[in-house]
Amino acid sequence: MTPRQRRLLDWCIVVAGIVVALIAVLVFLRRDDVMRASLDPQQPFQTWRPPPAPNYALPAAWALRPADPARWGAGDPPADVFFIHPTTYDGGRNWNAPFDQASDARQLERVMLPNYAGPFQRVGRVFAPRYRQASLFAALTNRDDAREARRFAYADVRAAFLQFLAHYNRGRPIVVVGVEQGGQLAGRLVDDLIAPNPALIQQVAGVYVIEAVVPAPRYARPDAPVPACRSRNQAHCIVAWISARSGDPEEAKRIVDRAFVWDFLGRPIPLGQREPLCVNPLFGSVSNAIADARLNLGAANASGLEWGTRPAFLPRQVSAQCDHGVLSITGPSSPSLVLAGAWADRQKVPPFNLFYADLEADAKARVAAQMGRTDFPVSAASIDQAVVVRSVGVKRAN
Repeated sequence: MTPRQRRLLDWCIVVAGIVVALIAVLVFLRRDDVMRASLDPQQPFQTWRPPPAPNYALPAAWALRPADPARWGAGDPPADVFFIHPTTYDGGRNWNAPFDQASDARQLERVMLPNYAGPFQRVGRVFAPRYRQASLFAALTNRDDAREARRFAYADVRAAFLQFLAHYNRGRPIVVVGVEQGGQLAGRLVDDLIAPNPALIQQVAGVYVIEAVVPAPRYARPDAPVPACRSRNQAHCIVAWISARSGDPEEAKRIVDRAFVWDFLGRPIPLGQREPLCVNPLFGSVSNAIADARLNLGAANASGLEWGTRPAFLPRQVSAQCDHGVLSITGPSSPSLVLAGAWADRQKVPPFNLFYADLEADAKARVAAQMGRTDFPVSAASIDQAVVVRSVGVKRAN
């Protein structure tokens, strides 16, 4: 090789290295778009064939359900909790996941239920339906297809709630809990089935819409059918928030810009210029004041724990303040409360709960108020002995 050819080869190597570096930088800067595109089903919702529907008369349709859901005894807690789980399905092939997909069931049972249904296991018997959840991709876009996927998921949750009311609850106090996608569906459940039914409103001790948006004007009036909670000892009201890291206004803006809510015809629409409802979980009430970390009764990382196991609480981890409808939260100090994992996992609710003990105490206070008591009734036997999780077979994911 001549010196000139060697110099030309060296220049080619340098130019190729620069091009590769530029491509790598571009991919890094656009990684959210790249990852989001990889989850797109690439077909219209109208031509997509949905997976079979769950039958809520059968145990397999429930992630959590008492061993004998139609009966209860002295050892059972005084209320029933209807829990709508957050997103576990990333997407890529379906707009909505099969309700019995194995990979999603593992994440649901090991992470989501212990952390987010766990705070309510000492409040009531927990009923957590499996449903054909909208994919994570559907939550990251406001395309018409994504909106249809959300409406489709709600139809399952509605059917599960009606089964729960007709055959399992039978007039007991009710706590409704929805987290992230489940929170969006819980908000629709309030508008569709609870608010129009005065007798059902009187049964509902509280509704918890966690890390999801409901429009503040709809619940701000004290005379609303299900108003925003204004004290911790208030029943028949709603606790809702969506959070962002303190000191990151861009994150808060992205959350609000991407948010959708339900109109009164059951259609998902953008939040627009309305503020989200923010009930500070450290106060248990609507307030724009700063809730100091000393009020934080306990965060917890319950991932991997068996159902019924009470996690170790980590008190005073975060302070929180409602700021223009978004709950601004300081960073926790414990290393077990640090968000990690793959890109898709970081788009979902964290695998820990910063308000675990706060939610348990809040729900107990609202059930006591609904029952006309000043204190939460103590069961005659351990709740851990009364609540049974059925082993459910799931299909292997494709």
